[in-house]
Amino acid sequence: MFKASAFFRRFLPSLAPISHWERLRASCGALVGVLSTGFISTVAVGADASLPLLIAPMGASAVLLFAAPSSPLAQPWSILGGNVVSATVGVTCALLIPNPVVAAAIAVALAIGVMLVLGCLHPPSGAVALTAVLGGPVIREAGYAFVLSPVAINSLVILTAALAFNNLTGRRYPHLAPAPNPHQTHDPVPSQRLGVVPEDLQAVLAQYGEVVDVSPEELDAFIHQAQTRAFTRRSGETTCAEIMSRDVLTIEPQAPLRKAWKMLLEHRIKALPVVTEADGLVGIITQTEFMKHATLTPDGRLQVGLRERIGNIIGLPAKSPLLVSDIMTRRVQSAVPETMIAKLVPPMADMGLHHMPVVDADNRVVGIVTQSDLIAALFQRRLDAVQEVA
Repeated sequence: MFKASAFFRRFLPSLAPISHWERLRASCGALVGVLSTGFISTVAVGADASLPLLIAPMGASAVLLFAAPSSPLAQPWSILGGNVVSATVGVTCALLIPNPVVAAAIAVALAIGVMLVLGCLHPPSGAVALTAVLGGPVIREAGYAFVLSPVAINSLVILTAALAFNNLTGRRYPHLAPAPNPHQTHDPVPSQRLGVVPEDLQAVLAQYGEVVDVSPEELDAFIHQAQTRAFTRRSGETTCAEIMSRDVLTIEPQAPLRKAWKMLLEHRIKALPVVTEADGLVGIITQTEFMKHATLTPDGRLQVGLRERIGNIIGLPAKSPLLVSDIMTRRVQSAVPETMIAKLVPPMADMGLHHMPVVDADNRVVGIVTQSDLIAALFQRRLDAVQEVA
């Protein structure tokens, strides 16, 4: 009995753990998506339209758009391109092939082939092609008008609903390809130069030779997150609190830029967290911000006054930045004292961050970790591991 049960359990799909909130979110998203699609299609086309206002494949599209928004099969080009292409193929087959069964089979086959060529594979689109052939005399008489309404309208509306709902409920959509190297060079980011690199992943996927329902970029991100967890486990539980500088110089948003620059020079540092009494950490100002707002005079001297120069060009007076708040970076990535240092490697190595403010529960700055601190800590951990083996 146990062996039989274990055998049949192997046929169950192996899904990643899903929270109760995610189940509720996906279900509510499908409700909003299908309801809005039907309602807006009714308003746009009219309740007395002969063609159906909502086609069945939209239910399958809703599953992907709201329950699996990170899937390559659920991206905007997949649903728009896939549905429109498949509808066009289905209508064409219905017009040219008298036997509906043969027409349906050829329509689905051709739709899959064209979607794969165009990079817009969307499983529900197979049902769209089938509907175009077997949907009844009304759809058959509509011909290519079926591609526009309801297929294109349904697809556009449910896609718009997915864009709004997913992002409002904390799910990034669409999933875009990762940004290039922040230094705008052809080198891969540091974390992709050793270990499993994108070329390795692409080679394995090419060898696999089948459709994989996860993008190479997402798969690469999962692998690196798993590597980070494994590194944290191997290197011990070193936290930011153990390596951070605690005597941190800070500055207020309303402080003059001259004061901030003087502090950077006198203390030989490259960044100052910007804080207020009420809100704690509100920004950061670094040497980079000064360089971004610096211009060269005709005789080669460095001056702050980019806004003034722009104002002169367009004939309007422009105020030069005078305060820290004028040029500081407001969206600051920070850590807490309990953050494992392994989690600082991706933002510092790949995103180009040189300083990571450490804040407490009240958003008060209690320390700062620099790239130097991180390198020294990782080196010491590696040295300790070598000595233990020896």
